[in-house]
Amino acid sequence: MPRVRDLSADSVPASEGERFALADRELDDARSGPKWLANPRIAAVVVDTLFTAQLRWKLCDLFVWVLMSNHVHVLLKPHKPLREVTRAIKSASARQANIVLGHTGHPFWQDESYDHWVRSDREFESIARYIEQNPVRAGLVQSVEKWPWSSASKKFRQVGDLPHDLPHGLSHP
Repeated sequence: MPRVRDLSADSVPASEGERFALADRELDDARSGPKWLANPRIAAVVVDTLFTAQLRWKLCDLFVWVLMSNHVHVLLKPHKPLREVTRAIKSASARQANIVLGHTGHPFWQDESYDHWVRSDREFESIARYIEQNPVRAGLVQSVEKWPWSSASKKFRQVGDLPHDLPHGLSHP
């Protein structure tokens, strides 16, 4: 996600899930930090980098993703250590995004990210639904397929070779 306000000084809930949900709601409100991903040219750069990481670099299997104005959610299976996958995606997309912004050499993404190991098909399905519902929960669209920068978007689901099918027979919400 692009650089945003540090939430550590705020009252932080006890569980990992509660902390994640609080941070995600804060990001969805988009009241602080840059909103570069709302720029369609920047969003296209990030989506292209995600697909490149899977199809050309073979770093991961990309399952579900959504770009919001100031953060990204991605459900993937890494084929290399996750830090290498994340570094490659962030580095390549930051370079291109900064060119679009005219900010070459400036930080684009936060140094850290949130990751979570998925332990079951049920959890996978829940996380996939959570990711694709993000624009709906934020009040930006009425249904997941109406958000243009998501694996649930009609424009990405209709392209035959893009990674939009879930594993193990799971279906989108």
